[in-house]
Amino acid sequence: EMHLVESGGGLVQPGGSLRLSCSASGFTFGTYGMAWIRQPPGKGLEWVSTIGADGLSPAYHPSVKGRFASSRDNSKNTLFLQMNSLKTEDTAVYYCAKSGDWNSKGQGTQVTVSS
Repeated sequence: EMHLVESGGGLVQPGGSLRLSCSASGFTFGTYGMAWIRQPPGKGLEWVSTIGADGLSPAYHPSVKGRFASSRDNSKNTLFLQMNSLKTEDTAVYYCAKSGDWNSKGQGTQVTVSS
């Protein structure tokens, strides 16, 4: 059975940084594209970033491009999201999931950007 476990969230001031991690198990992580998605308070899920199985050519939602960076370590079955220059509108629960299969997402990690 596959599991995805997100961590690294927290409370940060606007302009601050956080690094999220996603630990994967139960499937061949290195053969799947992966995605970061988020759910702001009172809203639906929204796509943040996608990264290929080889870690090359990540793609980003325009609202986070230039501020967020996805990476992965296939030797450790781990996905990362480096978030810089955080804004209040980045406040959300952040999830990782298999690319194209948001139902595979983990339990999420809360990111709150507030002064």
